[in-house]
Amino acid sequence: VQLVESGGGLVQPGGSLRLSCAASGFSVSMFAMNWYRQAPGKERELVASITSGGGIPNYADAVKGRFTISRDNAKNLMYLQMNSLKPEDTAMYYCNRALTGLWGQGTQVTVSS
Repeated sequence: VQLVESGGGLVQPGGSLRLSCAASGFSVSMFAMNWYRQAPGKERELVASITSGGGIPNYADAVKGRFTISRDNAKNLMYLQMNSLKPEDTAMYYCNRALTGLWGQGTQVTVSS
């Protein structure tokens, strides 16, 4: 059972990235799933979540209207589409299976000109 993130990188302000979280050993559709981020010197914060089953999304105020969480049940993947990126979005991004201790290793997102 594991989660593996990918898709991070360096992007200019205003740019876009799509993060992926590949799950193995369980079905992402059966669990609520989260994206968290942690910037240097700051606490890890919840960015977005998606419920099990119907897949209802929820977002932190800081990313609402810019980020979209989704999942592909057939591929057992979860995504975070990030648009209109800002320097303050720079952080390590982690996917998490809700209410469990299952985390990925993280993928770095850096927004800088």
